[in-house]
Amino acid sequence: MTGFPSPAAEPVVLVVMGVSGSGKSTVAGLLAGRLGWDFEEGDDLHPPENVAKMAAGQPLTDEDRKPWLAKVAEWIAERTGAGRPGLITCSALKRAYRDVLRGEHVIFVYLAGTRAEIARRLAVRHGHFMPASLLESQFATLEEPGAGERAITVDISASASTDVERIITMLGLRAAGANRGAATP
Repeated sequence: MTGFPSPAAEPVVLVVMGVSGSGKSTVAGLLAGRLGWDFEEGDDLHPPENVAKMAAGQPLTDEDRKPWLAKVAEWIAERTGAGRPGLITCSALKRAYRDVLRGEHVIFVYLAGTRAEIARRLAVRHGHFMPASLLESQFATLEEPGAGERAITVDISASASTDVERIITMLGLRAAGANRGAATP
């Protein structure tokens, strides 16, 4: 695909992005397992203040997100600096946030779904600090990846395993054990 680094030539980091409830953790975890790549749950990098704020039903501001995005960017830089491919989840809702994370070896994987579909998912999700009440603020903040961004869009109306297969196909990736992380030439 034009504009994408080749995982065969250079290790890449995939940033699995989208609103809360889009399936970032599930898809990224499955994909990391299939590829044998490093994986980080981006939510785990939030400072405690951010987690408390979201748990209380308050949306984060751009200022709140700065230290979190810096930690996500640091994780990405560690992988690319070490020549290791990886996957990290990050909502990356605005282009400005993605600009903090962007690099020549970064590809954004946008998990796109309708408000109704994601609201249904959030209604059955338990044990996550992000309440369903913040979904509207997430969609209000969302700027879908556009021209000039290294990004693919995956419609989440299918199963997570189908999403993983789509991502592997769209990016020409190979599963672990099949020339670890390499792409089809």
